[in-house]
Amino acid sequence: MLDFEGKKAVVDEVSKIVAKSNAVIAAEYHGTDVAGITEFRARARDKGVCVKVVKNTLARRAFEGTDFECMRDGFKGPILLAFSQREQSDVAKLVKSFIEDHENTL
Repeated sequence: MLDFEGKKAVVDEVSKIVAKSNAVIAAEYHGTDVAGITEFRARARDKGVCVKVVKNTLARRAFEGTDFECMRDGFKGPILLAFSQREQSDVAKLVKSFIEDHENTL
């Protein structure tokens, strides 16, 4: 469990990623096994997409005051956040292709 300084560091890190991003997707990963998440992360790296799994409360704080603040209310349940810092469509294409290859995930 993170102490206050650890939580603050996570919020700062995610805030910096959000600030540099031009597209963000929050996806519920419940039902996706570890191998699936590992594969998703590998695909994301190949596409230049940053993937983070953080506690919803910390994510809400990290999104405060950003262009993506409107997403905060949707942070419920187990979610992962995928950030595109190159092309806006990169993150959407990544999620779409992963879902097509893995039914009932994300």
